[in-house]
Parts: sequence; structure tokens; C-alpha cells
Amino acid sequence: MKVLVTGGAGFIGSHLVEALLKKGDEVWVIDDLSTGRLENIAHLEGNPRFHWCGGTVLDKKLVAETMAHCELVYHLAAAVGVSYVVKHPLKSLITNIRGAEVVLEEASVERKKVILFSSSEVYGKGNCVPFKESDDRVLGPTAVSRWSYATGKAVDEFLALAYCREKDLPTVIVRCFNSCGPRQTGEYGMVVPRFVTQALLEEPISVYGDGQQSRCFSYVGDVVRGVLLLADHPGAVGEVFNIGTDEEITVEGLAIRIKEITGSCSPIVYVPYEEAYGSGFEDMKRRVPDLSKIGALVGYSPSISLDELLVLTVNDVCQKLDVAPPRGLPVVESPSVFVGCG
Repeated sequence: MKVLVTGGAGFIGSHLVEALLKKGDEVWVIDDLSTGRLENIAHLEGNPRFHWCGGTVLDKKLVAETMAHCELVYHLAAAVGVSYVVKHPLKSLITNIRGAEVVLEEASVERKKVILFSSSEVYGKGNCVPFKESDDRVLGPTAVSRWSYATGKAVDEFLALAYCREKDLPTVIVRCFNSCGPRQTGEYGMVVPRFVTQALLEEPISVYGDGQQSRCFSYVGDVVRGVLLLADHPGAVGEVFNIGTDEEITVEGLAIRIKEITGSCSPIVYVPYEEAYGSGFEDMKRRVPDLSKIGALVGYSPSISLDELLVLTVNDVCQKLDVAPPRGLPVVESPSVFVGCG
């Protein structure tokens, strides 16, 4: 199959592109490298079925020309990371909303299926845990930039569902919950690689807030596997799916576990939200997905535990820092994303 991946040089996107090529697909990638990196896809450049386009999804002409080659679109191009969004709210909104609009509009010309990547951020401050796809959303005030990302992603979902209902465009929406793993950086506020890097360098591990906020950190390979399953299933069209893991841990507990796995002597320090993100920042206490919908349709369940994910991340960060892995670090093999596919 011929496939377009927007944001294909990003963390999740590069893993998806790699999986599609292994599956035998021909892949075109659009990415403006605002948060993506060429090194994520450098190893794919010699593959004759890989086509790097660069550019931006805001360029309608480029999107139309590239989409003309393809039968299926995975739309990941977006401003990502709490830190990036708080610092660049206008650019984030324009990229996320207008970008999705361009992709959906061009895809509708010849009814090419679109898999749209959304985020658990759309649930906002909801406290009905675990979150179901049909739950109400609870957001903070518009004066707090943090909620602009959640709003932008929700608008993307509304657009995708409207195109599906009014234009008969096949769309599938996936809400990712804290996807992590090799290639992810801590540059834009991603907590796992940031903690691992600090631990390996014996620097203070900076926990924002009191550390009692909890998250479910999902292995990127599991996310890609689930997305591929949904893309192949006709029953997924017009639907929204949570994807990730439901193994929950507090951010403080994450820091402690990373210290244990790395054997680090780094102290854990607590940084007020105001110092990390500026005044008025708001966070949610828990974010846990209900995975029953995706499990019932395609049999998805996560295959990698949190400890295994952390080991894979430690090995990846060690390679980047050019340091030896901690003594006694367990051996964890990355499972194939095609287990359970096809």
C-alpha cells in the first residue's frame, strides 16, 4: 500500500514509518522538523520505498501533490509537548487545527482513509477514571495556555468526524496516552527521557509539582501496533479509540523507579509549576485510559510493562550520551509491532 505519514520524522511517526516499510508499504513523509528530527529516519534513507518530502502540512499544494501518490494517510504532524505548547500557544493552535483541516480537505477529494492522532489531553481535568471515549470533557479557562492544546486536538477530532459524516471520508481517531520509548527526547517536556537523562548524569531529578499526579506511560511499539490493527479494521471507521496502557504510576513514583533501575544517586527535587511553566499553569491529577473499546474491536492489549519500557529507554539514552548501561540492567527485547496484526 502507498501511505502518507505527516509528522513522520517525529518520535511516534518515525516508529510508524519504520513499521509500515517493514510491512512492505511505500511511504511518503511530510515533516517540518519543528519537533521531529532527521536522525529519527536517517536509517531509512536507503530504502527505495521511503520518500522524504520535508515541508509542512500547512502547505496545501505539497499535501495535495503528495497525497496523490497515496491510498492511506496517518496524520501525526502537530505541535507536541506541554513545554512547547505553553511557550508557543499560537503556533501550536495554527499547526494543529489548520494542519488537520488541510489534510482532511485534501483526503476528501478522493476519499482516502485518514488515521488521525489525537491525545489524552482532550479529557482535560476530568476525574472519572479510567477515561472512556464517550466521557464528558472538563477543561480549564481559556486564559490558561495549557488548555489550548486540548482544545485544538478536540477541534481536530470534530473535523475528522464531520468529514466522515458529511463527506463520507473514512476517518479513525486514536487518543494516545503518554507514549514513550527509544528516540523520544526530554526537550519538549517529555518526562521519562528527561528523568532517565538526569539519573544517568547523576543530576537532580526535577519533579514538577508535588509528584502525586499519576500517568500511564505507553510503549511506542504497542501504540504503533494498535494503530495498524485499527487501520486495517473496517469497524474502526468513524470511531474514537484510546490507545496505550493502563498501568498507572505517580510522577514521584516514576522518578524513584528510574533511580532504582539506573542505580543513580541523583536527589529528587520538587519544582513548583510556576517555576517550570510560568504562572497560572494547571495540571490534572490522574490520566488513565479505559482500553476496553480497542480491545473488543481488534484484540489490543499492551505487551510491554512499565519496567520494560524504562529499560528500553535507559539503553536508548545511554547510546545518545555515549555511556555504558548501568551494571545489572535487565535485557529487554523490543517485541515486533506485527504481533497480533494481520
